[in-house]
Amino acid sequence: MDHHHPHHHPAGQPHRIDLVVYPGFKALEAVGPMSVFDYANVHLRQHGRPDGYAVRVVAAQAGAVQSDTLMALAATHTLAGLEQQQQAGEGGPGCTVVLVGSRNIEQVLAASPDLVAWAARVAPRVDRMIALCSGSFFLAAAGLLDGRRAATHWSVAALLRQRYPAIDVDPDAIYVRDGSLWTSAGVTAGIDLALALVEEDFGHALALEVARDLVMYLKRPGGQSQFSVQLASQGVTHRDIQAVQSWVLENLHEPMPLAALAARAAMSERHFRRVFVQETGQTPSAFVDAARLEGARRLLESSTSQPQAALPIKTVAARVGMGSEQALRQLFVRHLGITPQAYRERFGGPGRR
Repeated sequence: MDHHHPHHHPAGQPHRIDLVVYPGFKALEAVGPMSVFDYANVHLRQHGRPDGYAVRVVAAQAGAVQSDTLMALAATHTLAGLEQQQQAGEGGPGCTVVLVGSRNIEQVLAASPDLVAWAARVAPRVDRMIALCSGSFFLAAAGLLDGRRAATHWSVAALLRQRYPAIDVDPDAIYVRDGSLWTSAGVTAGIDLALALVEEDFGHALALEVARDLVMYLKRPGGQSQFSVQLASQGVTHRDIQAVQSWVLENLHEPMPLAALAARAAMSERHFRRVFVQETGQTPSAFVDAARLEGARRLLESSTSQPQAALPIKTVAARVGMGSEQALRQLFVRHLGITPQAYRERFGGPGRR
């Protein structure tokens, strides 16, 4: 793992965060991370420490930049000015550029060749180059992501992969860090990514304080899936397949051999499997695994304020139809990279800190 070197960073100097916006940027995507850095400063002050972040809004021209909603942000710095500062060697250390995404990334991309060229020139000179959501397309168009892993909003992941085949697109990740380049999924994922920066810069405890202010989980591991199985199953149009999915979600405790699922859809096993993959993009057994995993995660997250009332892992396993604690553990480690026990410690309620 290519770690950001804190020694780059002059002691006592705040990290500079340059938030790059353009007409039509996603407001929530700019404001979420901005709030994270702001709260981080508040908590650092409470600990008698200097501000950790100096956030600036940067655009092609100074002045108000209209977002996708009623909100505009006032850019105090320009792309050209920022580049000049870098060339003059000012404030290079501890500098992070954050490119915000847009709902209509293709239109924005077509209208912003200058921004793409700017990103290509600036990226090698900054400590961290970050693209939120569909902002990953700016880095992709600049050729910066070739041969690297990247995340983006789920709705444009296929487009990113198709247009830039040299990029290893992770369609599920919340955020991905590859060297000095970071990319994230949609809106709230930008907050997860910003919390990861705070953790990298000032440690886990401070990031946790900020996450609590924002009432966020701290922090979803970068590789955690972007949206729930429930949400994904609502997008399926085939009535029989949808009915099977709903049954699975409501009866996780039951055994679910392929034969039983196919029978519910009144299809042969082979036909059912084929139609299921066609409709959902995954095999029936992968869907069942994902549903069991999500059910277990909910049970582990919703621990009460009395630690003694928490369900034993064995009970959690039984409730989601995993034959044994060992089977549940394997499922967690395979998909989330952590054990059910570690998951509960990280995401369980306040009684389990």
